Amino acid sequence: MSAVPEILAALATGSVEIVDLTAPLSADTPTLVLPDPFSNLIDFSIEEVSAYNEPGPFWKHHNIHTGEHIGTHIDAPIHWISGKDGKDVSQIAPERLIGPAVVLDFTAQTETDPDFLIDVEHLVAWQEEHGPFPANSWLLFRTGWEQYGHDKQAFLNLDENGSHTPGFTAECAKWIAEELAISGIGVETVGIDAGNAAVLEPPFPMHYFLLGADKYGITSLKNLGKLPAHGALIVVAPLPVVGGTGAPTRVLAMVGKN
Repeated sequence: MSAVPEILAALATGSVEIVDLTAPLSADTPTLVLPDPFSNLIDFSIEEVSAYNEPGPFWKHHNIHTGEHIGTHIDAPIHWISGKDGKDVSQIAPERLIGPAVVLDFTAQTETDPDFLIDVEHLVAWQEEHGPFPANSWLLFRTGWEQYGHDKQAFLNLDENGSHTPGFTAECAKWIAEELAISGIGVETVGIDAGNAAVLEPPFPMHYFLLGADKYGITSLKNLGKLPAHGALIVVAPLPVVGGTGAPTRVLAMVGKN
């Protein structure tokens, strides 16, 4: 029972810092664009209902309109056909949403290759240097993509051949899902798969393998460069939407200061 007072004391003295990994959510937030004939979610918008006026003289409030998978959000198992009999976002156990954060940095690779795919060998090499991934951890993949978050064209990197953003090989996605005792993964890009992951086998393998194994994905993260390779604690806080395949999510990390 002494752990909680210790954390509170560390926060009070500033020896533990809170880092917000969440991208602000607005009508300008870049969103996934699926090609025809597939349907897209609506973008985020906010609608004023009252503002200290006749409809509400003492208060201001809004309606918000958004798809589930907009901005920084979590993918629940039922988002994908491989997890269709699994959990919705309201059913994810709270203990899976708080745990160790591990940061793997691939910014050097993506600077020269926006289609770079992370493979099993990269994760094995990280563990050889730093040790095994902790149980119940979240693997956060830094690619430098947050720098494009203010520019939808650059963020999606679309051309006539599709979207060019980094992701994972099918072998890596399967290995993460089947071999690692983690809660989930987080990326800086618009989705947990590469932009051109439709051409892989199976298509969108991170969605297919991860969500089918009752693991979760979070997207559009920022400030991963402020976290150490290991030793931080992550808090993933989605809206518990009953029946939801995903939800906008506030993601925070606790980092000890030297």
